[in-house]
Amino acid sequence: MEGSTRRQRIADAAIETLAAVGMRGLTHRAVDRAAGLPEGSCSFYYRTRQALLQATLDRLLELEIADIIALPEPKGDDPVQRGTELAMLAIEHWTTKGRVRTLARHELSLEATRRPELRASLERASEHAHRPIIDLFEAAGISGLAKRVTLVVACIDGLILEYLTGPDGLDLDRAELRAVLLPLMSGLST
Repeated sequence: MEGSTRRQRIADAAIETLAAVGMRGLTHRAVDRAAGLPEGSCSFYYRTRQALLQATLDRLLELEIADIIALPEPKGDDPVQRGTELAMLAIEHWTTKGRVRTLARHELSLEATRRPELRASLERASEHAHRPIIDLFEAAGISGLAKRVTLVVACIDGLILEYLTGPDGLDLDRAELRAVLLPLMSGLST
């Protein structure tokens, strides 16, 4: 296996480990086990915890941007309806197929509150990740989002976080979710 493929495999295993056991369980040895690699492989490629966290964040960003770009473009002429449908698709994805990565992202976000170097990397990653979101909403007919996209993403992230981790979970059907998101998207178009 070549180096870049092994690095990817290690970063993917770190994402899985973060989602499964949290930040405290993310060790080089745990990642080796999750990746099915010989002990010491992870520390060979990522000598420090910070290097492993950075590689995990980079891989997470790469995968999440690919997911965002792959979301189907909503149909229709009304930008608010299209934006709402797009947000619904994103929420559905990040709470189902993308659930593991969503949990890992939240673990990294919490850790970044205590690690300034990770915080800076996370801020840069967020700026980079917001571009495809802005592009998708602009394609849906909602423009001028650069300043407001952080707020929109925070609202959507809040729904996702409550859905995944809330004590009772968030159990909204599509109609209820649409009713929650429609005013948010309406606010974007003003």
